[in-house]
Amino acid sequence: MRLSAYLSQQVWAARGPLACLLWPLTLISRAWLALNAMAYAKGWRGNVHLPVPVLVVGNVLAGGTGKTPIVISLVEHFKSLGLQVGVIARAYGTGDEPVMEVLSDSRASQAGDEPLLLKMRCDVPVFTGRQRSKAAQALLKAYPQTQLIISDDGLQHHALHHDLVVCVFDDRGLGNGWLLPAGPLRELWPRLSSTSSKQFLLHTGDKAFGQSLAAKRSLSQIARNGQGEERNISRWQGQTVQALAAIAQPSLFFFALEQAGLRLKQKHALPDHASLDNWLPVGDEPLLCTEKDAVKLWPRLPSAWAVPLVCELPPELLQQLSVEVQRLSLLHGQKTT
Repeated sequence: MRLSAYLSQQVWAARGPLACLLWPLTLISRAWLALNAMAYAKGWRGNVHLPVPVLVVGNVLAGGTGKTPIVISLVEHFKSLGLQVGVIARAYGTGDEPVMEVLSDSRASQAGDEPLLLKMRCDVPVFTGRQRSKAAQALLKAYPQTQLIISDDGLQHHALHHDLVVCVFDDRGLGNGWLLPAGPLRELWPRLSSTSSKQFLLHTGDKAFGQSLAAKRSLSQIARNGQGEERNISRWQGQTVQALAAIAQPSLFFFALEQAGLRLKQKHALPDHASLDNWLPVGDEPLLCTEKDAVKLWPRLPSAWAVPLVCELPPELLQQLSVEVQRLSLLHGQKTT
């Protein structure tokens, strides 16, 4: 079992012996969070206010909760309303992460797997950088017509002012309710900074968290490879295939494939954002992977089949966000459609 899975399933799910042993270290986390919040509240550290609304899709839990498919759905929604949308993200696993624009022909080793996927799926300006505020400023300088910036993650990056927040939960809820490293929380809940932005709660699992709305997620029936071919996954029903997932919870991808009637001979579960530069499949069975893995595999293995995750957002969330974006746009002096 990978360390991240062990922590999530065995340590952070309850207040057991190991979690209790780690609990004193959460006092350091709590102190750092309090000092950081005070620094921004007192003006000792400044945060950047942009001339366009900023919508952050993030989570308070360590590990993935399914944010990137939500970002893709939000970009598609606001594009359909006629807005010029830009995206900022972190290029995890790429080293120093300087501010840069992600292009369709960028390499995942430089741009990051999720930012490259966002660029390929959404066809909007995508900028990455360790400092999201600088990435957002660079995006606006290069694309001054941008009317809305959506940040993939970055909930704890207070150097950039957040106008709107979609906080994403999965079936873990708050876990044992403790801060890292004794629990899964990146910050205290309720969030100390929630008063500075309008917050919406969304869950991607089967269990609601508080008053959270439900995002319906399902595996696409259509897979595509790096050669531009498409195939209905029903064609593999009853056949043996192999599957790769270098995401936070690989078991969810494997389970979805098996629920679709596929027989997985090999399950290649790798750490989230793992580099696949030297990875090779085992055997001759067709290889199915997530879209995030495909952008790393296709330059070498164009025969790999990516199976997208379809995310349907609740209409009430889209309606409320649309109203808020329009209101904020008017405050910024923008014309809205």
